[in-house]
Amino acid sequence: MKSSIEQQKEQQKIAYQLVFCTCPEEEVAINIAENIVAQKLAACVNVLPALYSIYHWEENVESAKENMILIKTTQEKYASLERVIRSLHPYEVPEIIAIDISNGLPDYLKWIDSSINQA
Repeated sequence: MKSSIEQQKEQQKIAYQLVFCTCPEEEVAINIAENIVAQKLAACVNVLPALYSIYHWEENVESAKENMILIKTTQEKYASLERVIRSLHPYEVPEIIAIDISNGLPDYLKWIDSSINQA
């Protein structure tokens, strides 16, 4: 049985990521979430409702009600994940931002990896 320190070292070799993506409607967010989980590009996606965004677009200040999805994945899956989001997302330039996860509960990180790398 591996010690906690051994598990952490093993998991540090895998580059885990948290990806943020805003969507114009809950239905769009859920559709993207279901597709990327079904394709094993993410272990889990949280859909957060009732977000209000203010941003620059085409030289104007715009605002919109949106939904945020939080995607747990790995760097290895990012390129495919991005392609799927872009194919399903209605925005011309969707917000897709990946942040590396430097620390996390070892068992949770292991679950991310096993969920998206199942045969």
